[in-house]
This record gives sequence, C-alpha cells and structure tokens, in this order.
Amino acid sequence: MEGKQKNIPLWRRYVDGLYTKDDVQLLQDELNSEASDYRLLDSLSAEVWEESAVQQPYTDLEREKYKKEARMLLKRLGHKKPVWHRRILYATTGIAVLLCLVLGSVGYLNYLERQQLTYLEASTSFGEHKDVRLPDGSMLTLNACSRVRYPDRFAGKERRIELEGEGFFRVQRNEAQPFIVRTRFFDVRVLGTSFNIKSYATDELVSVDVESGKVQVDLPEAMMRLAANEHVQINTQSGEYSKQREAHAVAVWRERSLRFDATPIHDVAKELERMYNCRISFAADTEFANLISGEHDNKSLEAVLQSIEYTSGIHYRLSGNKVLLYKD
Repeated sequence: MEGKQKNIPLWRRYVDGLYTKDDVQLLQDELNSEASDYRLLDSLSAEVWEESAVQQPYTDLEREKYKKEARMLLKRLGHKKPVWHRRILYATTGIAVLLCLVLGSVGYLNYLERQQLTYLEASTSFGEHKDVRLPDGSMLTLNACSRVRYPDRFAGKERRIELEGEGFFRVQRNEAQPFIVRTRFFDVRVLGTSFNIKSYATDELVSVDVESGKVQVDLPEAMMRLAANEHVQINTQSGEYSKQREAHAVAVWRERSLRFDATPIHDVAKELERMYNCRISFAADTEFANLISGEHDNKSLEAVLQSIEYTSGIHYRLSGNKVLLYKD
C-alpha cells in the first residue's frame, strides 16, 4: 500500500487515460502483484468517472498521442484472468478511459478540420461598396472602408466571421450552426436573419439594426436581444447604450443615403469621408461637441454640408475633396 501511495500520480494518469510508454510496465507490475490494494484505484476511478462526464481534461493533441498506448494497455490487461473485483475495476476504468479517448478523438478531428481551413478577406475603400457571398450562401454587403475575414467553409458548431467597419447581412437560416459576427466592440449571434452592423474602430458610436428575425448582441459585460425594427446604439467611450424600436429602412447607405440620429459631429465627418472620398478637418482651437440629426437621400457632399450648416451653425469651406469645418 505504501508503494502505491507513492505512485498516486502514476495511477492518476492511468485512470485518466494519460501515461507514457515507461509507465506501462510499472502499471502492469502493480496490477499483477498479489499484494496490490485496489481500494486506491477504485477511489481514483470514481473520481475520473465523475470528472469525465463534465469536462475533457488536457488537450486534444495529448489525447491523440496517448490513444494508441491506451489501447495497447487495455488489450494486455484483457488477456489476464482477474478476480471478480478486478473485473469490475477494469470495466469502470475502461469506460472512463474510453470516454476520455472518444471525447479527445472527436475534439482532435475538429481541431484538424479547423487547421485545414483557408481564410479569405474582402475589403472596400473610400466610396466603395462590395457584395460578398459567404460559404453557406449568406450574403454580405460591405460599406466603404470595411473589411471582412471568413473561412472558405464553415466547420464545427458555428459559422464565425470577423468584421471591421460596416456591413449588411442576409444570413441563411441554420439552427444547428449559429452565425456569429465578431467585431472589435461586440459579437452578434443569429440563426438566420437580415441586419446591419456598424463598428468602425475610429467611431465613437457603433450600432446594430435588425431588419428581420432576431439577433443577440454580446457585449463584454452585457447581452441583449433585438427583434425586427429594433436598433441598439453603443457609445464606445462611455459604455452607454440606447435600444430603440422604430420602423425605418435599414442600411440606407446602400442607396447612397445618410441618416444621423444625435450623432457626434466627428462621427458625421468620418462617415462623409468614407462615402464621398473626401478629407475633413476641424478648425483649431474650436470645440465641436455638436450632435447631428437628419436624413439625406442621395445628395451631393455640398448639399449635405449645407444642411449641417443650417441645423448646427457649423460652417464649411470646400476646396476640391478637402473640407474645413469652422465656427464664427
């Protein structure tokens, strides 16, 4: 018993299905010993049996590494003629080891499948839109200065892509494989719906607009669900968010239109730069804390600037593709 107590780490690895070639002979000698006390092994087997039902210990690569050794050891033990107590012990241990091996092998196959994926990217520049067909047939329209990264096929339990910027999605429904869009500030999870995500790294406000179906927005410390005609706007600086329900067209930028709803003037300037491929600067030593609201349907840059001047009192000077905003 004393010797076995010293070998507890070895027995633990054996019951858990993790051991090396050098361990095999030691284990065999212990099991063949007439003085072997199986109470310790019984206890360890019970522990691993409970743990194996709720977790997959160690890595998938380790499981595959020891898979062959586990089979060899179990085969060798199978040629023995143990007493009734030992048969029950082997059966319990074998089931636990087999369960770990099955979990490990499934995880390892998923790991290999993920490693074989090729990732693609699509991006847009100033004033550009682009349609992207994703591997499952879902469609994405990228707004200007945006980028999407996605696999050449969706493997595993999720369809996961990454978005920087703005995009309108029409997602093919698949309840067995949720569609997840990861952005810098939040994740959006859907089963099948149409929605718009605006998440530019340089903007103060980011948002999600739902056209049809439902989406789940996962924030670092919160989660919310949105239905059709619902909209959430998040302030990346303060962390505050506003959820609203109103029927309006989603992603009006696809029609070269603009909609501002209490939008900081600096965000408005960035949106105008992206849409009209212009460069906007602000007069020095002047505070610009204005919030801009309004809709502009397919108007020229100067027409939009005139409207902003009328509602906010911010003047502009346009020269070629350069704009200076200033106040009196």
